[in-house]
Amino acid sequence: MTSSKKRQIAAIIPARYQASRFPGKPLAMIAGKTMIERVHEQVKKVRGLDRVIVATDDDRIRAEVERFGGEFVMTRSDHPTGTDRLAEVAEKHPEIDVIVNVQGDEPLIDPLNVEQAFAPFLKEKDLQMGTLAWHIKIEAEAFSQNVVKVVVDKNDFALYFSRLPVPFYRDDRNFEERNYLGHVGLYVFSRDCLLKIASLSPTPLETSETLEQLRALENGIPIKVSYIESRSLAVDLPEDIEKVESALKVLRT
Repeated sequence: MTSSKKRQIAAIIPARYQASRFPGKPLAMIAGKTMIERVHEQVKKVRGLDRVIVATDDDRIRAEVERFGGEFVMTRSDHPTGTDRLAEVAEKHPEIDVIVNVQGDEPLIDPLNVEQAFAPFLKEKDLQMGTLAWHIKIEAEAFSQNVVKVVVDKNDFALYFSRLPVPFYRDDRNFEERNYLGHVGLYVFSRDCLLKIASLSPTPLETSETLEQLRALENGIPIKVSYIESRSLAVDLPEDIEKVESALKVLRT
């Protein structure tokens, strides 16, 4: 009897230089190291990964990844989304079976959270896509359009994602009695699923909410949701670097 082939799991970190709100963000310095090096260091701590790859279209980022000894793949510069950039890597590397999309602006990402995201794929071979959520405990986050919410079915598959607070509570209950799930933009794909999503056109709900994951739901692709305690600090703007450096000081004490 022959044993089944172990599936190769790779984390891919999309990193582009030209970001509208923060150009050069992957190379921004955080307590003596670049953003991309700090993200790479955290992801390398994740147990169960076979590879960690930086996907970039910029020679400056490539040179930095080479400097700290990371693996990289050069991609086209015309990709509209990070998912499209990942799909190009998947096309170039058919040996990769499961792709974990780790955002390149989370230098404090918890390796355990990444493990939690792809853990269901180790048990259920037919899963196509997965993501993460946390229980929102701060009322302002529940009502913030910058915090994406997700509602799930009884088997923890996503029913919908929205920038509005969903579900809607018709009765006037206290916030502590409500159950809002915040969505974390970390995704896991089977290779076939990733290539399929990248081949699909934007959908009406995706365009309305400007949430790319709705393209999957509108095309009947189930998304498994796993739960974490809290999300990590992300760097959206230059002023966020100071917050991350302050958090690093706390972690070191």
